[in-house]
Amino acid sequence: MNERSADSITQTRHDQHGLWPVAETVEDFRRNLATVNARIEAACARVGRDKHSVRLLPVSKTVDEARIRLAHAAGCNLLGENKVQEASRKWQAMSDLTALRWSVIGHLQTNKAKGVAQFANEFQALDSLRLAAVLDRHLQEAGRSLDVFVQVNTSGEDSKYGLRPEDVAAFLRELPAFPALRVRGLMTLAVLSAEPAQVRCCFKRLRELRDQLRQDLPGGMTLDELSMGMSGDYEIAIEEGATVVRVGQAIFGARSTPDSHYWPSASKAD
Repeated sequence: MNERSADSITQTRHDQHGLWPVAETVEDFRRNLATVNARIEAACARVGRDKHSVRLLPVSKTVDEARIRLAHAAGCNLLGENKVQEASRKWQAMSDLTALRWSVIGHLQTNKAKGVAQFANEFQALDSLRLAAVLDRHLQEAGRSLDVFVQVNTSGEDSKYGLRPEDVAAFLRELPAFPALRVRGLMTLAVLSAEPAQVRCCFKRLRELRDQLRQDLPGGMTLDELSMGMSGDYEIAIEEGATVVRVGQAIFGARSTPDSHYWPSASKAD
């Protein structure tokens, strides 16, 4: 990847939290999507990447069914949700939208794994062998398989879930025992900071970890994907190699629910 002249110029947008305009029409969604996609393209250009190497995952947590239908009409066919019960409810309510798919991106308790195995097309927060085993069992019972990302805690914050970077290699070596799980890559949440250097460090650490892990992966595993970056920092994530960016408020508008409701303390029991 090219040297990043962007290091000193790309800022976070965390100061816009709560200020994103709410999309209420199909045209609003099209405009917001165009803005986000233009910023994705610009971030790719700064580091010599193809814009098509980045997948935009719109995050619809807290968004009601009516507005999700508008977003779908504007072109959103894969949506990210943090909470299984909320996602399952929406999946059932919008089963008529046959092209709509769901990615579960938040921490998952094992007692809710059956729901994910039932409807999700992707799960981005795998962080324990116990969860892997339960998910695999439910998926095999349902005759399904699931794309998964291993969540890594690159910020070292106790408030975040995910494996420690030094534990990921051993974790990956155990995953071939769960054939219904298709490991696609790694996911992380950066520190929530207005300081770009602190945010960039988390993304850079995940990319470097992925590159290191690729030297000795279990057979059939590639780790092609890096899911990192949200509304406030996805441009920095792209500059550091993100292939998936999870963008909610910049598309749907500001949420009244604080982020802490969806990224709870890691001390919470499974």
